[in-house]
Amino acid sequence: MLSHSFKLIIALVFVLFSTSLAAEIVIKMATVAPKDSIWYENLKTVDERWKLATNGQVRLRIYAGTLGDEDDILRRVRVGQLNGAAISTAGLSSIDPATQAMHIPLAFITNQEMEYVRDGIAGQLEPLLEAKGFRVLAWGEVGWVHFFTREPVRTPDDLRKQKLFVWSNGDSSEGEKLWQNLGFNTVSLSSIDIMPALQTGMITAYQAPPLMALANQWFPFTPYMTDLKWAPLTGATIITESAWNRIPARFQQELFRISTEEVLHLQAAVRSLEQEAIDAMVERGLTIVPVDRAAMDAWLTTVKTVYPQIRGSVVPARYFDETIRLRDEYRSLHAVK
Repeated sequence: MLSHSFKLIIALVFVLFSTSLAAEIVIKMATVAPKDSIWYENLKTVDERWKLATNGQVRLRIYAGTLGDEDDILRRVRVGQLNGAAISTAGLSSIDPATQAMHIPLAFITNQEMEYVRDGIAGQLEPLLEAKGFRVLAWGEVGWVHFFTREPVRTPDDLRKQKLFVWSNGDSSEGEKLWQNLGFNTVSLSSIDIMPALQTGMITAYQAPPLMALANQWFPFTPYMTDLKWAPLTGATIITESAWNRIPARFQQELFRISTEEVLHLQAAVRSLEQEAIDAMVERGLTIVPVDRAAMDAWLTTVKTVYPQIRGSVVPARYFDETIRLRDEYRSLHAVK
C-alpha cells in the first residue's frame, strides 16, 4: 500500500507535468517556400526566438513546401488545420484584394521607394485583414518579379508569342482578363503546377523573382530572363486572431517585436541574395535579355493602358490611388526622375 504522503507527491507531480504540457502553445505555420529556402530559415529563427522568449511555452510548427499552393494553405487556415502562414500578396488577395496594391506593374523603380510605399500603406491594409480574422506579424519581400522565358523576350510583342503562366492564387480572374485583353496567351495555374507545365511545354514563360526561379529549379526550362523589374512581390506573415489570442498577453509584444526584427533580416537577405541568384543561374546557362529605352517605352505604354482597369477591378481604387500617391511623394522627396 502506498502511503498517503507518497500518493500526494505522485498527484502533485502529475498535476505539474500536466500543467507543463498544457502550457505549450504550438502555432502551426505554413509556407509554399521549400525547406532549403531563406524564407523557411527565417521562420525557423522566429521559432527559436519565440521559444526562448517564452521559456518554451510558445513555438512554431513549420510546414514548408508540403501543403500545396497559397490557396490550399489558406483553406487549411480557415478550417483550423493551420494557425497562420507566410504568404505573398497573390495569396493575401484572397483575403482582401487591397493587398494587391504593392503589385502594380512597373509602378516602382527601386527598393527604397517600394519600401516607403509599403510602410506607408501597411497601416491601412492591416485593419482590413484584422476584420477578416488575421493579424499581420510582419510584412516581407520575395523579390522583384522578372519574366523567365523559353525564347528571348525584349518587348511586349515578344512575350505575346509565349504561353505565359499567370497565378491562379487568390482573386486572380480579373488580372488574367487584363493579360488576355492585351493579347497575351495566358495559362492559369497553381504555383505548384509550374514545374510539370514547363516540362510538358504547357507554359513557356512565367513571372517570378530570381530567388524563386532558382529555389524551385524552374529556370533550366526557361533559359532567358528579361532585364525588367515588372513588380515587387511582397507578402506577410499572418496569424489568425484566435491563435494570437491563445498566446498570453504578457508575451505578445515581445513576439511581435521578434517577428518584425527577423523580417528586416530577411529583407536584407533577399536583397543581397537576389543578384547572387541571378549570377548563379547565369553560370548555369541563363541569358539576361536587355531592355533598351524603346523597349521600355513599349512596356510602359502597354501597362498604362490597363491602369484604369487595374484600378478598381484588381486593386480597389482607394488603395491604387494611395499607392501611386505615396510613390510620387517618395520621388518628390528624393528627387527621383
